[in-house]
Amino acid sequence: MRQGSILQKLVTAHEGTNRPLHLGVYYKNTLVALCHALEDFILDSDSAPVVIAAFQQGKWYLEEANRYGELADKASQIAILATLGTGFGEHSTSTRENVALVSLQPDDPVAQEWHLMILSPTYSAMVLCQELSEADYGALGQPEEDLERKFYGFWTFETELVRETVELAIAHIGQYNPQLQHQLGVQVSNILASVQDCQRDDLNQVVSRVVDYLHRTHEQSHLPDAPRFAQGVDDNLLSNEMQAFLRMAELIDQADALNPNAAAEVAALGEAMGQLLDLRAWQIKRLRLAALLHRLAPLTGVMVEDDVKSKAQLEVLAKQGILPKAAVLRIMPQFQAIANIIIHQTEAWDGSGQPDGLSYDSIPLESRIIALIAYFQKRSLEHQQAGSEQPLSEALADCKAQANRIFDPKLVEALELLKLGLEQGMSLTVSPPRIAAGIWSIE
Repeated sequence: MRQGSILQKLVTAHEGTNRPLHLGVYYKNTLVALCHALEDFILDSDSAPVVIAAFQQGKWYLEEANRYGELADKASQIAILATLGTGFGEHSTSTRENVALVSLQPDDPVAQEWHLMILSPTYSAMVLCQELSEADYGALGQPEEDLERKFYGFWTFETELVRETVELAIAHIGQYNPQLQHQLGVQVSNILASVQDCQRDDLNQVVSRVVDYLHRTHEQSHLPDAPRFAQGVDDNLLSNEMQAFLRMAELIDQADALNPNAAAEVAALGEAMGQLLDLRAWQIKRLRLAALLHRLAPLTGVMVEDDVKSKAQLEVLAKQGILPKAAVLRIMPQFQAIANIIIHQTEAWDGSGQPDGLSYDSIPLESRIIALIAYFQKRSLEHQQAGSEQPLSEALADCKAQANRIFDPKLVEALELLKLGLEQGMSLTVSPPRIAAGIWSIE
């Protein structure tokens, strides 16, 4: 990682903290898709953001200059960082009053970075990446084809991380243009003073847009004249589509003040159940991934008697197209096995569930496990919040009451063993996924 770069400073600041940064690897076209998806919501917003973008070279900015003209119509200020190149300052967008160009020195470590930072009272988002060095590329050296170029970094909607990075970027800009540094600092201070959290209420729509852009880029990589590295690009896009889904699941949990760790806890319980049932390693891994995503289903939750009201509400939302996440999963062949598990978690053992009225062993095993574990997790938390001295026992009793009707009775018996293990000190590692990490095994 290049010393003095913005990414290096941010990563160093988070080393040894409870919020270390996990970096992934991105091909250039993956980054283009990510940035376009995040930029689109500037065009849809009525809240003027501060936008800071780094393009490495002026020629890469020129490829996006027309688009940035549209963004300038919505933004309060845009700062473009790149090394000086042909036409860098001559394009009409570059002459706009609220667009400032920062000509980086060629030896500036930021000249090897690709950034997009968006901060407004209603929306924060960021892509923060750095191109691999010659040593990182290895024996084959740096690629000749532009689309083969790779970057490591991450993307996020976390306002605090975006704010922290924007401040680092503004400080770096100050080395070239102190007046612009001051101007950006005042605008950012005004934005942060006006709200507590610069996040949209509909971030799931933003993530869905990211998935859509990645999927379209994914499809284009299958063109007959695609270069030989298409498989690497394909895998990278697939990995980042999964990252987008995991971010969507993370946002759903964050929005649930009463149960903010549902996905991670259901994943940990499901993994323990899989081991108790002696499932194969690949099946346990698939179960864990489906558990992390289980709240994306249009009809989230198990349809038991005390959930009738929430189920009806969710059905209305689904008809309005507000919760189409599992449908998004289904359009991608690589995710159909995961989508199948998530969608059928609302089936019932006796065939009275949805969406297909499956019964008994015709319901996928992982779907049956997640349905039971998710209900057990939810009920145990509710009993705990109500002051129960034995929340696990009461939650198990709730599950037993639904055995042979909603839940597989054999799995309820296995859950009792799991519950006994928990009471006797068996520990579970409950941790959210490293969203920026490498590709999951999902075949």
